[in-house]
Amino acid sequence: MDEDIKKACDVLQAGGLILYPTDTIWGIGCDATNEKAVQRIYELKQRTDNKAMLVLTDSSAKLEMYVSEVPSVAWNLIEVADKPLTIIYPKAKNLALNLLAEDGSVGIRITNEEFSRKLCERFRKPLVSTSANVSGEKSPANFSEVSDVIKNGVDYIVKCRQDDMSKAQPSNIIKLGLGGLFQVIR
Repeated sequence: MDEDIKKACDVLQAGGLILYPTDTIWGIGCDATNEKAVQRIYELKQRTDNKAMLVLTDSSAKLEMYVSEVPSVAWNLIEVADKPLTIIYPKAKNLALNLLAEDGSVGIRITNEEFSRKLCERFRKPLVSTSANVSGEKSPANFSEVSDVIKNGVDYIVKCRQDDMSKAQPSNIIKLGLGGLFQVIR
């Protein structure tokens, strides 16, 4: 796993794209602070860039680096979540602008899955994590379902967990607004 993480970090540092396992489904990832790398993901997914993508990080302590104000309810949601939870926060900062939603918000998930958590720790920046599929196609439940278009379009494919055939599920999504407002998306 350590060699896989080192290679993935080298590719990410160079502005490249990786295909990697997350706490949910297999994802396409890049440095979430690099606008050119983010643009490459939109092109690979054949997706318009007005659809935001989420960010993966390894620790709730890092939230305040990427969100202007973390609503207090977010800390409670993170603490009680028993499965992967993506929270959409208002007023993102220090991230690639083309990653954000039109209203300036960003979805962030704190991963507890071993590989993606260690990758985020070692890379020391947030990672884009978007489903490993062309826009409009079914999200792959495991590595064997990732299309050749995606595999051929990334710069590095992580070896870890490629043989895991369990059917992964996407995260729950909650959008937080200012003043304590929230909306359950999924």
